[in-house]
Amino acid sequence: MTIRKYTEADLGEMIRIWNDVVEQGIAFPQEDFLDEVSGREFFAAQTFSAVAEDEETGRICGLYILHPNNVGRCGHICNASYAVDTSLRGKHIGEQLVRHCIKQAGLEGYRVLQFNAVVRTNIHARHLYERCGFKQLGTIPGGFRMKDGHYEDICPYYIEV
Repeated sequence: MTIRKYTEADLGEMIRIWNDVVEQGIAFPQEDFLDEVSGREFFAAQTFSAVAEDEETGRICGLYILHPNNVGRCGHICNASYAVDTSLRGKHIGEQLVRHCIKQAGLEGYRVLQFNAVVRTNIHARHLYERCGFKQLGTIPGGFRMKDGHYEDICPYYIEV
């Protein structure tokens, strides 16, 4: 698995993988799907957008985006989102993406990587973040509206990079 900066040729698969997570409605706060135009703009607007590519097949298996979490005096804190192709989950691609992202955040000059809204019931993501050294900041009751309309708690996490 190679993790690298995305290219224009990756956009179709990136948009498909991203939209699959949005469609599931249990992890990303976004509700609108990306199309070719909005996807190109979205991924280009990030501090860094990366893909995980299978070296043997050239298949895009997942991606992450890295961007500021805030501005000004809090501009040294970044945020990220990760998406893995649904057919490839459980193969530790997400962990490779997270670990690469932590390093990239430091290279980009950030000092802290913070996740604002990890859904409490997203146990696999929470275990992954904790395994990578993230610390939970607390719990925000009912902070995430699931696709079916009910509310779940969110657990902010952070790590110094």
